[in-house]
Amino acid sequence: MGNMKFWAAAAHIAPVYLDPGASAEKACSVIAEAARNGASLVVFSESFLPGFPVWAALYPPIQSHEHFKRFLTASVYIDGPEIERVRKAASDNGVFVSIGFSERNPASVGGMWNSNVLISDTGQILIHHRKLVATFFEKLVWDPGDGAGLVVANTRIGRIGGLICGENTNPLARYSLMTQGEQVHISSYPPIWPTRVPTESDNYDNRAANRIRASAHCFEAKCFGIIVAGHLDEVARKSIALDDPAIEAIIDASPRATSFFLGPTGAATGDEMIDEGIGYAQIDLDDCVEPKRFHDVVAGYNRFDIFDVTV
Repeated sequence: MGNMKFWAAAAHIAPVYLDPGASAEKACSVIAEAARNGASLVVFSESFLPGFPVWAALYPPIQSHEHFKRFLTASVYIDGPEIERVRKAASDNGVFVSIGFSERNPASVGGMWNSNVLISDTGQILIHHRKLVATFFEKLVWDPGDGAGLVVANTRIGRIGGLICGENTNPLARYSLMTQGEQVHISSYPPIWPTRVPTESDNYDNRAANRIRASAHCFEAKCFGIIVAGHLDEVARKSIALDDPAIEAIIDASPRATSFFLGPTGAATGDEMIDEGIGYAQIDLDDCVEPKRFHDVVAGYNRFDIFDVTV
């Protein structure tokens, strides 16, 4: 395959919560820094613009109307100035960028999708994906997406695809990307994802859950994984909790997700980020070849006379 190596950057960064303009500017600064450090691909977390709606897990629906309105107002349009600013930064720095955002529906004053775009090194949108199904409490915020974004982009640094958060639990969604020759898989996640009032014994372990899903996909697809979660800062914590000690206690006790990289055997490679910052890993696409000899589930290690999967 030749020299197919590049550096990827995981932006384990907190947005400026509910300020999409300032968050876009922060993203642009991160893109420039990562590019200076040699990265060809920079990946941001789920709903980086304008932050993740953790509040939907923490308040009863009838007590979250104001949170919803604030979040809706801060969400962005696909053709809005925030996405345009990130596209320009990608072009100016000659890097590919993946960024999650809460996308406003132009046909509805209250409709939103959980979306992600992959932007080329010339500023073009290569993939615009809307999460197929909002997960658990997210259904109180985001509408179902569609299959138009279940595509892999063939770029100068390899074939890149991605899924948002819980979609990485869906084997059919993952397989649809495998069939397109995916070599680099992007998984985007929130900083925390509460499933219950935490105790010592029953916390939802974000890091472990994300690692299990990502490792499975990398091992099955024989691809690299870039797993990027958000970072929850004190500004977001205060904005979500609104000085409610019970809510603060849940936020503080909820395990934080990390950002990390995996190779095509599912093993860790490069940096793992716990604190806010940018992690890096070198991706060598030649490493995807040898494992394909063992199980190539989109070629010789499958039975297409038995299985038929369509999107």
